[in-house]
Amino acid sequence: QVQLVESGGGLVQPGGSLRLSCAASRFTFSSYAMTWYRQAPGKERELVASIPAVGGNTNYADSVKGRFTISRDNDKNTAYLQMNSLKPEDTAVYYCNARRLYSGSAYDAEYWGQGTQVTVSS
Repeated sequence: QVQLVESGGGLVQPGGSLRLSCAASRFTFSSYAMTWYRQAPGKERELVASIPAVGGNTNYADSVKGRFTISRDNDKNTAYLQMNSLKPEDTAVYYCNARRLYSGSAYDAEYWGQGTQVTVSS
């Protein structure tokens, strides 16, 4: 069974840092673009950051540019989201997503993790 398992969430004070991990198993991780989304209470899920399968440019929401960094280690089948200078408005459940792209943004396979809670509060 395909799995994406997020970890690294928790409670952090404003200005602090967290690193989220998304461990993939039972699919060809290196063939999938990885994206982190988040969903705050009462709000729609939003894209936070994305990274292509191999090479290419990363993409960030304007609200996290300069503070968050997405990366991946295809040897470890893991994607990461380093979050620095955290703000209370970053509080949300963070989800990782894997998509196998075949043309532009079109994809033929997609997987989601179960989410990890990030709470930024003093």
